[in-house]
Amino acid sequence: MENHIRTHTGEKPFQCPHCTRRFSRKVTMDRHIRTHTGEKPFQCPHCTKRFSQKAHMDRHIRTHTGEKPFQCPHCTRR
Repeated sequence: MENHIRTHTGEKPFQCPHCTRRFSRKVTMDRHIRTHTGEKPFQCPHCTKRFSQKAHMDRHIRTHTGEKPFQCPHCTRR
């Protein structure tokens, strides 16, 4: 609940130690810090490519699987 309340108060108690950006959630700050450190903890299970964010890896994995989860709202194309 405390994290949610910060969306209303604008409180950002977590400051990046590498720059002036501040964050309302520690997990968001930790993800941001990887832009400075270059850490890429997520590795594609199909190749050697690594990613700083899991969402980026998940998107990349679709290049191997051929999955096309999004459909055009105006036609049947995926």
